[in-house]
Amino acid sequence: MAATERDLAGALADAVKRLRAAGVPTPRVDAELLAAHAAGVGRGRLQALALAGAPEPEGFAGLVAERCARVPLQHLTGTAYFRHLELAVGPGVFVPRPETEEVARLAIEAALERRAPGGVVRVVDLGTGSGALAAAVASEVDGAEVHAVELSPLALAWAERNLAPHGVHLVQGDLRTAFEELDGTVDVVVSNPPYIPAGAVPVDPEVRDHDPELALYGGGASGLELPAAVERSAARLLRPGGYVVMEHAEVQDLSARALFEDAGCWESVLGHRDLAGRARATSAVLR
Repeated sequence: MAATERDLAGALADAVKRLRAAGVPTPRVDAELLAAHAAGVGRGRLQALALAGAPEPEGFAGLVAERCARVPLQHLTGTAYFRHLELAVGPGVFVPRPETEEVARLAIEAALERRAPGGVVRVVDLGTGSGALAAAVASEVDGAEVHAVELSPLALAWAERNLAPHGVHLVQGDLRTAFEELDGTVDVVVSNPPYIPAGAVPVDPEVRDHDPELALYGGGASGLELPAAVERSAARLLRPGGYVVMEHAEVQDLSARALFEDAGCWESVLGHRDLAGRARATSAVLR
């Protein structure tokens, strides 16, 4: 029987089995999202079509085969969801993760607290990748003047697509030296820098084989070279009373806090947990 003649409900059931056998963590969700993408409908509409006996959408089997090979779901659909945003993603850019939404929330709250009534609040995203953090702040904080920097030309192309609708000032460059013209004038710095230690190769094939190394490894045995650079850049960019929040690995919790505590120019150094209860971010306020 040709693929397009197969019943959608049966195709979904078969896809779930194949994805589960391939070790995909959420086989049913992935199967439905891939089928919805192939059919050009939402997930709710897809479920209605399956109940109505609709045929399998063209291209679904090929998408399932690629997902079984552990190509990231977001690369196959071209979309990653982050807070209320739909971001364009694909090869060459780090796919934003749900845990980073907590970092976005902290940056958004800090920006709202520092925004004068009817005024502007200046925010910088260091190492923006897909633009997830910068887009979240720009879209949720009225009056936010958001600047973002990305080193990778491949990631920069995705960030341009995601940030253009939100009026974010995006540049290609190194987070160590970016935006020197803004030194001492920024209200909030936010960053999800590369932080994986050199020897800690990710287990998940989606990360190990598809996320760009430039976005993963933070430098040095500890992986903290780039997080340390974020601390230094934040110290020069922020005005007194400005706020920085940075994501890091759970095992780097104490080390990340020490970066700020040992610098001597920060107060209110705090660790933050993600929605799963893992220590995944550190914030501080410039004296």
